[in-house]
Amino acid sequence: MSSIQANSIPPNLPSSHSSDSPTSDSRAEVEDGIVPNPAGTEHPSVASELLLNAVRDVRDIIRLVQCQACSRILREPTTLPCGHSLCRQCVPQTHVRTNISWPATDNRLRGFGCPFSDCGKEHALGDCGTDVTLNKALAIFETIVEQDQDITGLSSISTHITVQDQWDIAGIPSLAKKENEPNVLKGGHIVATYSLAELGKLDYSSEVSYSSVSASVGNDAVRQIDTAVLARLKESVRTEMDCQVCYALFLDPLTTTCGHTFCRGCLHRILDHSDLCPVCRRKLSIQPQANQQSYPSNKRLCKIINGFWADLVALRSQAYRLEQQANHSGFDTALFVCTLSFPRMPTFLHVFEPRYQLMIRRAMDNDRTFGMVLRKPSQSRFSIDPEDDADFMELGTLLRIVNIEFFPDGRSLLETVGLFRFRVTGRRWLDGYIVGNIEKIDDISVAEEEAMEASETMRSHENREITMAPPSPDMVYLEQSLPTRSRAVSISLADLETMSTRELGDLGVDFVRRMRAESVEWLTARALAIYGECPTDLAIFPWWLASILPLKADERYKLLETSSVRERLKMCCRWAIEWEARRRSLSDCRVL
Repeated sequence: MSSIQANSIPPNLPSSHSSDSPTSDSRAEVEDGIVPNPAGTEHPSVASELLLNAVRDVRDIIRLVQCQACSRILREPTTLPCGHSLCRQCVPQTHVRTNISWPATDNRLRGFGCPFSDCGKEHALGDCGTDVTLNKALAIFETIVEQDQDITGLSSISTHITVQDQWDIAGIPSLAKKENEPNVLKGGHIVATYSLAELGKLDYSSEVSYSSVSASVGNDAVRQIDTAVLARLKESVRTEMDCQVCYALFLDPLTTTCGHTFCRGCLHRILDHSDLCPVCRRKLSIQPQANQQSYPSNKRLCKIINGFWADLVALRSQAYRLEQQANHSGFDTALFVCTLSFPRMPTFLHVFEPRYQLMIRRAMDNDRTFGMVLRKPSQSRFSIDPEDDADFMELGTLLRIVNIEFFPDGRSLLETVGLFRFRVTGRRWLDGYIVGNIEKIDDISVAEEEAMEASETMRSHENREITMAPPSPDMVYLEQSLPTRSRAVSISLADLETMSTRELGDLGVDFVRRMRAESVEWLTARALAIYGECPTDLAIFPWWLASILPLKADERYKLLETSSVRERLKMCCRWAIEWEARRRSLSDCRVL
């Protein structure tokens, strides 16, 4: 299937709209934008100007429900990870995805190239579900059109539609695919144009012109009919445009892989506590921050919402911004300047300083959370001078108190678990300790993770052979072969760049198993009792290894700066290779 162009009219070609219609630049702005300007006047959306201005531009209303691939009315609309929607039957032919070893779940083994020219990425078939909200809205649209066709007194009204393709609009009719053919269809402009698209006679990029068939029916009568149809559409479709979390009109709608849509802000709050869809309870493969770069908004729903209810969206957008400003103006996260912690891993603390005792009591009275940040290497780890806490690393981990034991003198022992990483964006002193503003740090999406692995392994996947080589400082000799190898091999630091994500994980796990068999000091029963057995989940393994491996804090801190599981696994494998090299060097010295 050829790529689908994002814009309906070729660049630099004039539009057939009247002079007071929006420009092509403003139209592109709406297609890429999400919410209008809060004032609702400085940068009005093209859709809102077209739809709310007495249906002056019926053609753009029908485009809202047309598939950009087949140009027919959307059927079983499927929203892709890039935010575009098309008919289920228009999804390109799938293929087996190669050079991807993680997560490699069943629903991600097959994929297809995105047909939209402004994307062009490969999408996993499992990431493309039927859009529940859009499907319901289309069903309502179809019902209202059918009702209008059956209304007594309107059955005699027909509209004469002439289709003009993009070359006609540009004033170059000689390049048109075929001569314009007049079509006479029942109903006013909206119903007739919808019917023409349903018949497959109206290309998505084509424009139309109208004329009444009957001289007895004037333009005012047709306009009244279209206005009534549009009013019913707005009222009926509105019932399906509420978020199932906040029960208000969608603000920046984001559709998950299971097909359910939520406000982006609401999805943030969901992912703070659960990775399950609140509607169908399917697991969500979305990072908690759900940023717009990795997880684009539902473009079709954005156009519909900004078009039909621009005033409501403007009010919601303004209220949301004010709420965010109020949250960010207060330094609401307490920061414990002490040690290094990691997500999903436990951290045990002995709190004895009065200022931190106060901080912990306040945390217990609220949501039992606080931030842990590492004091900079220039400061003493055991200093209790409050001034030393002013100099700390900007990345940290939000901890939640799981268990706490208080002592009569005010001291306490805490068991906490890491929730997520953050970056400190602002700070101030409060009663002797630091509070600050933080922003979450998320990994890239699973799709981006897979694309990174495919790109790095593809370069030499077919010809790469890890060969037996003499030991060197940047190599590790595996006593036990990896599952994908038939014999023991030597792996260098350079080999890590082209190994699959699964092989990197196997290498790290194999390193831990061998260290355990040799009973190294840092891998003892006590450490395993605290942090648990070596995890096989590749997303958790790096945090676990960094928690028990005896490395300098500034070296382990680098793990917080990474943005992907693959990056962290490569870092862990480098640690393993360097550790093996040091052990080998010490062993050689003892022999000498």
